[in-house]
Amino acid sequence: MKALAFDNHPLAYRDLDEDRQVVQDARAMMREEAEAIMALSQRIDARFAEAVRILLETRGRVILTGIGKSGHIGRKIAATLASTGTAAFFVHAAEAAHGDLGMITPGDTVILLSYSGETAEVLRLTDTIRALGVPMIAMVGNLESRLARAVDLALDVGVESEICPNNLAPTSSTLSTLAMGDVLAMTLARKKAFNPEQFGRVHPGGCLGRRVAQKVADTMRTENLPILSLTATLGDALLTAERGKLGVAVIVDDEGVVHGIVGPNELERALVEDREELAVTVMKADYQGVTPDSMLEQANRRMRFAGLPALPVIDAGRRLLGIVERDD
Repeated sequence: MKALAFDNHPLAYRDLDEDRQVVQDARAMMREEAEAIMALSQRIDARFAEAVRILLETRGRVILTGIGKSGHIGRKIAATLASTGTAAFFVHAAEAAHGDLGMITPGDTVILLSYSGETAEVLRLTDTIRALGVPMIAMVGNLESRLARAVDLALDVGVESEICPNNLAPTSSTLSTLAMGDVLAMTLARKKAFNPEQFGRVHPGGCLGRRVAQKVADTMRTENLPILSLTATLGDALLTAERGKLGVAVIVDDEGVVHGIVGPNELERALVEDREELAVTVMKADYQGVTPDSMLEQANRRMRFAGLPALPVIDAGRRLLGIVERDD
């Protein structure tokens, strides 16, 4: 659906001044939050690199703790870490003081979240965690706060103001904390070379997981393949591709070895030029085939890059085994 615009969309609201003001205010708040994140990016410094080092050296789990809105953000950061190669979970700060501190063991690292840095439920945990010899990282909006001084390392997630009209409801500040958590998680994932196959293993129930965990062999077609001989014409290619309904025709020799692909661009040429021209003269000979063990997502990336709707699936001798279709 096209974005609504007052100037050129006939159904863009009711042309009331109030509606216009609502949209303008919303856009201004979005810009303000975006600017807060940009300002935060300029404050990423050596402390962030040290936090990454601590987390990479953690032999146990990474535990997030907080309360209120910071607690909700902590749950999300823990989930992102856990799904991208860093074992992590969330402990509610109030519950931690009533027994859940037992979930924290030597070898872990704890990330404490409190925008003010003065949250009593979070502060009271620091002595016990320190006694365990567990490193503590805090995300705070004030580096001079008690929490910032009580931990091993504090990351600044401060913002100038909230987008709340009263400058009270955590909005820009929760966004900046979440952004810091996201970049921490993704930096760790890169350092650990976390790959799509690993992602798929921890996401077996979701569409994303199924997509990256699938192999070419799971979806490739092995029957009624659009195959051409080395002597086939462009006219033959057009008919073969139409019957195959894959938008390509594959040229093979008598041994089944793939020599090239006639793709959409070459098929269009057959519509306007000499259909008696040999298909081998225009085929894509430099295509990158895939094997049955190739990851489906990798095959999709190759097809998108090459502008092809399908690719031949080949063995080590480049013999045709099937065809995999692009999944957009």
